Amino acid sequence: MHKILKIFVAVATCGLPLMLAAAEDSTLACPLRPNPGSIVQDALSLHSQKGVLNAAFTMRHSVDHDNYNHFCYDYETGKGEVESPTLRLNPGDRLELSVKDRIADTSDADEAGADHSSMEMTNKTCGDSGKMTIRSTNVHFHGMNIPPTCHRDDVLTTLIEPGTPPFKYDVKIPKNEPPGLYWYHPHVHGFADYQVNGGAAGALIVEGMEKFRPEVAGLKERVFVIRQQFLKPWVPGPYQLTVNFQVAAYPASASPIIKMAPGKKEFWRVANSTTQDFLQLQVLVNNQPQKFQLIAFDGYPLAKPRYEETILLPPAGRAEFIVEAPPAGATANFYTAAYDTGLTGNPDLQQILADIELSKDEDSQPTPVTQPASPSRAARKLLRFSGLATAKVTAQRKLYFSEEFGGTNGPTQFYITVDGDKPHIFEPDEKPPIVTKVGAVEDWTVENRALETHAFHIHQIHFMVLEVDGKPVKNQDMRDTIEIPYYNGSGPYHSVKMRMDFRDPEIAGTFVYHCHILDHEDLGMMHKILVEPK
Repeated sequence: MHKILKIFVAVATCGLPLMLAAAEDSTLACPLRPNPGSIVQDALSLHSQKGVLNAAFTMRHSVDHDNYNHFCYDYETGKGEVESPTLRLNPGDRLELSVKDRIADTSDADEAGADHSSMEMTNKTCGDSGKMTIRSTNVHFHGMNIPPTCHRDDVLTTLIEPGTPPFKYDVKIPKNEPPGLYWYHPHVHGFADYQVNGGAAGALIVEGMEKFRPEVAGLKERVFVIRQQFLKPWVPGPYQLTVNFQVAAYPASASPIIKMAPGKKEFWRVANSTTQDFLQLQVLVNNQPQKFQLIAFDGYPLAKPRYEETILLPPAGRAEFIVEAPPAGATANFYTAAYDTGLTGNPDLQQILADIELSKDEDSQPTPVTQPASPSRAARKLLRFSGLATAKVTAQRKLYFSEEFGGTNGPTQFYITVDGDKPHIFEPDEKPPIVTKVGAVEDWTVENRALETHAFHIHQIHFMVLEVDGKPVKNQDMRDTIEIPYYNGSGPYHSVKMRMDFRDPEIAGTFVYHCHILDHEDLGMMHKILVEPK
């Protein structure tokens, strides 16, 4: 068994709430979260002003009365602190984000981090020095097509340690950045699962969707961040889903409430910010799935909207869609159906995420603005990744997920491997298994040879989905995260073929691709890619 896994098991079985007990000073604790059964509220939105969004976050930790660990990005409003505000920017804007780490200093956390000798921050070029521990943090801007460099979206050499001065992120949103829903979360290798499980995640929206999908113009907007919390991270077992931090655990507790006006349409933006749950989202009306109009995946507007009854979102995936409330008197729920993750996967159970309560008091949304029947073709050509379907392909690659078993308790090691290489786990000082150049367009086929479903994600770019299991797909959607089903022991492996776009010079540098089941990533199912300048 790899020593990282040994550390995780030792930490988990010692009792996590004791390991990171909140400091007596209440100012170090996370804000109180909503009571079960209350109305779901959108997070506080922070808007850019004159092309700049300036904000300061403090990473904190506390343990609630049910012994769940909370990690939180706190934002001071002047009237108290709120958790994980939604960041709203326009293409071309600048995000100036200051982040300081004030996770409680405990001897247990130091001891756990001290054993991470293989997790030393080597060749440091950005942030604090030292080892990556449970108390270290940083920020990844998931899905954003921005440079993988210091103070922007580097997760390989950026470390923020407790008690040190605030770290400054200075992120320029590309002028051709697709409008849509992105999100931010910690990405310290070895501990991403622990902090995201604790709730450290928030939405980031690039405005302008109505310019490309006019169907949403004038509709009331909702932003739902679905998180997941295990009582003992790294240990399989019962978990809770939350919607904007409100626990969804019916029948153990009352469901969150979403209020809608009967018959009215709303624009929902949903982020799967869970650590490992594959969500099969549905809106049930009188227990029957309702069709809704899908507008965007992973922050990228669809070429044409389409109607769906179920949207499968892997961990880290996002969907944006229009929901029409049923007429008065109907019963409606926001729901996730059960999803089979395979023999060694964790059970993803069915769950009511929220009850939809119909109320005429909600009929205060603006009248939809009249827009052209279709978006401007010229506008779409300005989006990042336009023309990818017909671009000249410069390389073909094959990668695969696999797992290694060391006993009766399931997999002990997780790999993502370039076909032809020997499987090995991620190491901070490794040479990138994949090296390419700015200007390259590559077709990657990623297989899953494991007995559980995995979620492929690559930083800095979106990719175009070309084939599933060797067959061309009807909808060549742009994604940044996608599920690859498990191997059932017979027949060919499941696979996804995707077109990678490295044409934009802004993404030159070293970044990573990995499984977005975060404990798999933390255990080594991740590697580097180097995109060299022209």
